[in-house]
Formats: sequence, C-alpha cells, structure tokens
Amino acid sequence: MSFRRLAPWLALSLAMLTGVACATPSAPAFAPDLDWRLLGPFRGGWVEMIEGVPGRPDSFVFGAAGGGVWRTDDAGRTWSPLFDKGPTAPIGALAIAPSAPDTLYIGSGQPEPRYDVAAGEGVFKSTDGGKTWKSLGLEKTAHIGRIWVSPADPSLVLVAAVGDFFGPNAERGVFRSADGGRTWTHALKIDADTGAADLAADPRDPNLIFAAAWQARQYPWQSYFTEVAGPGSAIWKSADGGLTWTRLAGKGWPAGPLGRISLAAARTAAGLRLYAVVSSKEAGGL
Repeated sequence: MSFRRLAPWLALSLAMLTGVACATPSAPAFAPDLDWRLLGPFRGGWVEMIEGVPGRPDSFVFGAAGGGVWRTDDAGRTWSPLFDKGPTAPIGALAIAPSAPDTLYIGSGQPEPRYDVAAGEGVFKSTDGGKTWKSLGLEKTAHIGRIWVSPADPSLVLVAAVGDFFGPNAERGVFRSADGGRTWTHALKIDADTGAADLAADPRDPNLIFAAAWQARQYPWQSYFTEVAGPGSAIWKSADGGLTWTRLAGKGWPAGPLGRISLAAARTAAGLRLYAVVSSKEAGGL
C-alpha cells in the first residue's frame, strides 16, 4: 500500500488516539511548584545525616561520608566546614539538641557495608555551634548510625553503634549518657555481631524510644554480593528513656534473617504510629 493510500488511515488513527488522550484526565503533578537545585558544597562525598537548627529556619548542619561536618546559615547559599581539624573524616550520625541549638553531637564512621567503608573514632560534641569540639569517647564503636538527644535535656544522649563490620566487636548496640557524654552506659548490648543502626522516639513521650538492631558482619571479598543480615536484626523498645530494652516480635513482623532497619515515629489522632523500612531479600519493605 502506498503512503498516499495509507495517510487517511494514519490520520484517523491519530485523531482517535488524540481523542482518547483528551478524554482521559491527567493526574495532577506532584508538588508542581517545587523545583530542585544542587546546593553543594561539592566536597566530602554523600550526605549521611542532615539536621535543621531549631528556631533558625535558614541554618542546617550535615555530616559527610568522607568530609566531616558542614554548616549553612543562609539556606544553602554558602557552606562552612566545622570539623576540618577533627581527628576523623567519615561522619555517620549528627544530632542537634532541641533545647540548646548550639549543642551538637556527631558520631563518626560510615554506617554502610562496603569493601572500602571508613571507620571513625567515636563521638564528638560542640557547645558553640561547631566552632570547637570535644571527644566523648566510644572510639571502638567504629561505625555510628544514629544519635538521639532528649528534647528537654541536652545532656541526655543515646548513640546507636553498628560496630566493626569486619570482626566481632563488643562495642555494639545502644550507649546512653545522662551527663552530656562524660560517662556512658552500654544500655542495649545484644552480642558481638549485632549492633544498632537507628533510633526513633515518641514525639509526645521521649521516654518511649525504639532502636533498630542490625546483625552486621561482612567480609571484604563478599561486599555487593551477599546481604548483610542475620537473626539478630530486630526492633527493640524502651519505656524508660533508654535505660532498659525489650525486643519486639510477632503480629505481622517479618521473620528473619533481616538486614538494616530504618525507623520513624509519628503521633496521629489514633495514637503513636511506628514505621520501619526493612532490608531483606524475602521479607523486605515498609
């Protein structure tokens, strides 16, 4: 058939398709007025943790996987390094005290299982917005996944320590300090292969805290090929501000072995709601 004879049929088909398209209402664009642009600062690798400074809407602080701590006070137009003179570069966790915005805690060490993962040297604290820093110990935790600070007391701190990816490590789990990091108690100690990667607290009751345990042992030649998972990965609950802990299970919780778990807690009209993102080959999901 020649193109001249085929053209009317093509025109008719196009008209029909156009009519169908016009008759089908298009879904509204998600956040149509939202545009994204890269703010930098083009140093230090990916961002591990970012926090907004309470009461200062243009101020943010973030920790980089291999580049220390950075701060902006003009909503990202300019950035300043805060930890260039620190003894370690990889930052895994960062927290700003809600009741004392100039008090910052950082946990060092990348909390990702990679063959070239960089370990850190414990927890550090600043009480002047990042101008000066003090070491708080916990050097053998190697990789820290999350830090939580009480909304009412800047001296009450919990640290979720993943531990050493490549060997048994006693310094895994949740560490607690009630004196701003001068002393620590090993509040949640599971075993030498299982640490903690995340923390979440009830927004209304800071005594109710959840911790994500992660059985994280790896070998360099297995990275990217084997799942970092085990039966020790689970959610633990504390009703007394992190002093004592109980493991949660059952009622729809997936069976192991599980990998890394990320947590978020929210308050609704129906009460507390806890979300967990679970890494698992067979039972992973939200």
